[in-house]
Amino acid sequence: MLIGYARVSTADQNPDHQVDALRRAGVATADIHVDHAGGAKASRPQLDLVLRRLREGDVLVITRLDRLGRSMLHLITLGADLRERGIGLQVLEQGIDTATAEGRAMFGMLSVLAEFQRELIVANTRDGLAAARARGRKGGRPSKLSSDQIALAQRLYAAGEHTVAQIAAMLKVPRTTVYGHLNTRRAPAPTEPEPAAVPATRSSRACPTCGHEPTTRAEAAHQRVDLAVDWLHPDPDGQGTPIGRHHCRHCEPTDSAFDVACSICGDGPILTGSLADSASTGGIPDSVLHWLTNSGWATTPVLRCPDHI
Repeated sequence: MLIGYARVSTADQNPDHQVDALRRAGVATADIHVDHAGGAKASRPQLDLVLRRLREGDVLVITRLDRLGRSMLHLITLGADLRERGIGLQVLEQGIDTATAEGRAMFGMLSVLAEFQRELIVANTRDGLAAARARGRKGGRPSKLSSDQIALAQRLYAAGEHTVAQIAAMLKVPRTTVYGHLNTRRAPAPTEPEPAAVPATRSSRACPTCGHEPTTRAEAAHQRVDLAVDWLHPDPDGQGTPIGRHHCRHCEPTDSAFDVACSICGDGPILTGSLADSASTGGIPDSVLHWLTNSGWATTPVLRCPDHI
């Protein structure tokens, strides 16, 4: 089955030339989907619908590659997903047809170029940071929170009366931003007796994912908070079961993220990658709901963590 996809950047632009080309390629009018969206972050509901409709043996038909991908990386990721699902891709104006050896080779070259582009960006970033450090400047993005907001977040968290999710909502920032600025554990209640000093072997403070070892007490406190968060990743083997990992700030995922929050306390795991994309557009995936159930969560009628069932 042929399924066509077209996109124009604004509502004022006319997609007729794309639609006509798709019809000439044999795509039925009822199977042509059109998005009016521009920019890398624009919502593309029709593309999401197309990707859900496609089945093994189908062929996705577009006029040009730039109509499909938000970026080179997004394009290559989509191409790999289509290939793994047994779905073909035809690009009319650029002569790409993955049903042929030549088309597969041309699409493969795009993957090579995308990796080369990524390596150039990484190398240029490193060079720029090195030059900035040589001039006494610090790199990195500016903090989303002011020093006063960071201090307020710390006081609220240390008092034990607000969850991280509640503090994030109060400050209008993502939950992960608040986690990144917390530098102490909650203090014990005044009536709580001090634990007796007994010899014990100190456990490793290294991140279980990347192995980063904190070098200062402040960094160790940050890392303890970071590692308390469950991150759910898509199963790389395609079995559908989310993979739970813990990350420090050095290996924290930088792609899309979605908070799964208990309706009572607001805490819960964070989805990343395709799981986050699915949750943002179509609700929490069944595989994640299954993971929550196995972890003691109630998923109906609302989400509740094991502490609030």
